[in-house]
Amino acid sequence: MRNSRIIAPLVVAFVLILLWFMISYLQIISPFALPDPYSVFVRILRGVGEGYFIASAWQTIRIAIIGSLIAAVIGIPVGFAITHNRALSAALEPYLAASQAIPAVAFAPLLVLWVGYGTTPIVILCVLMVIFPIIINTAVGVRDVDSDILDAARLDGASGMRLMTSIELPLASPAILAGIRTGFTLSITGAVVGELVIGGQRGLGIELTTAQHLNDAAGMFATITILALLAIAMYLTLRALEIKILTKIS
Repeated sequence: MRNSRIIAPLVVAFVLILLWFMISYLQIISPFALPDPYSVFVRILRGVGEGYFIASAWQTIRIAIIGSLIAAVIGIPVGFAITHNRALSAALEPYLAASQAIPAVAFAPLLVLWVGYGTTPIVILCVLMVIFPIIINTAVGVRDVDSDILDAARLDGASGMRLMTSIELPLASPAILAGIRTGFTLSITGAVVGELVIGGQRGLGIELTTAQHLNDAAGMFATITILALLAIAMYLTLRALEIKILTKIS
């Protein structure tokens, strides 16, 4: 099972790259619009060697992590709160749903007006993208805790914070961790969208915009490839941590 989790994505990647090679070789799409994989690979190596891809990737991942941590610190307590307070749930859930119907890019100009340019509005944009799945998964996980287990814990004297931390949190942790994993992966998108719309001096969104203005398709594909690799790395890292945490809890 573990081998299949590793081999299957590699097979898919190999097939996609092979298809990409074939399309490029047959020139089904103009090389101006679709560079061959080798050109993209060379561009990545050059960017890494010269350091600008590393600096930009670090800036993007740093903003994504900061936004994700803030979203987790806020989202998990809010998820617990709306589960235990029906009035709060009725008041907040429609607005939480509405916030996801509005494209994140629409908030970016407002954030610039409110807090100015720089890193802060991009971090806030990441928080807005990440917090919703964390809140919802936390609420769903807590609501799905077996009521018989809760009743037995209350008979043993558990209540309030003790009940939440010793019973509800461990039992709801699979859903909570899944929400964190999903949200943290989305944070890469939030950081790049913020960099594209709000701007800045460094970041993969800036690299993508620069390549677009220069009509540099290889540069755009190289940047997108790095973004995909970052998202995959974050997902796999969080998945590994999730498995370790759940193993210890169980």
